[in-house]
Amino acid sequence: MGRFLAQRFALAVFVVFVVTLLVAWAIRLSGDPAVMLAEGSSSFSAQDLRNIRAALGLDRPFWAQYAGFVAGMLTGDMGRSFMGGVPVAKMVAQALPLTLLLALLSLAVSLLISVPLGVQAAVHRGGWSDQAIRIVSLLGLSFPNFWLAIMLVLVFSIALGWLPPSGAEGFAGLVMPVATMAIILSATNVRLVRTAMLETLGAQYITVARSKGLSETVVLYKHALRNCAIPLITFIGLQFGGLIGGVVVVERVFNWPGMGSLAFDAVASRDYPVLQAVVTVLAAMIVLVNLLVDVLYGLVDPRVRGT
Repeated sequence: MGRFLAQRFALAVFVVFVVTLLVAWAIRLSGDPAVMLAEGSSSFSAQDLRNIRAALGLDRPFWAQYAGFVAGMLTGDMGRSFMGGVPVAKMVAQALPLTLLLALLSLAVSLLISVPLGVQAAVHRGGWSDQAIRIVSLLGLSFPNFWLAIMLVLVFSIALGWLPPSGAEGFAGLVMPVATMAIILSATNVRLVRTAMLETLGAQYITVARSKGLSETVVLYKHALRNCAIPLITFIGLQFGGLIGGVVVVERVFNWPGMGSLAFDAVASRDYPVLQAVVTVLAAMIVLVNLLVDVLYGLVDPRVRGT
């Protein structure tokens, strides 16, 4: 088991390293942040640009800049924003809880929707309710998250005036972002629950449970669903990367002040330290969740860890 964990951890570290390296290289293709800073003055010369680059550390070779970033991340120093001089760690600390709140609430609402619907579809396989649930889930899979977010704003904010179109002001500001993500996630999870339940309902122990006179609710939710939980939890863990990616886009549509908005602003202003820190934190979170899934697999199935 120790070798298995060491291999997975080494792979996780390698993935985060590659992701941050690619982002650090790619963002430098977007332009020179020194030019954006210098354009704020009435006139600037080539010497002014050289001075700004030197002050920001951009006069050093790329590998030296990246090595400094990695060394700082290892000690908890994410640097300072090029645009405001604010410590990047402070900016991430303010934005990350809001992103996690949005992601976790979306996932919870998705499970509250998808589990009952998936069970209903499996129990009434081939019936009208099964067909309706499958059609609705297919429609949900067809909606891009940004399009769905815009449609919700048009209906509930502009047309009806029930909810604020953007911002993180109280519970009302959460409704549409959470609804957007929950609908997209539920469309996938319903199909997963339905498939897992269909495989489980034909098992012999389900027949035995029913023959004992147990109620259908107990049979479905205590016995059948419990055995479906393992693949569902595993899929949710693997789905976390897509969830974070979707949250980043939805945050921008609703002007939610989380990691997604922070990343978009950093790209627009060529703020290298901010974008590198955001991508590193999000990549580490995704890799950590996938690592935990691998560990759980190894604990449940010895074949996975090679023993």
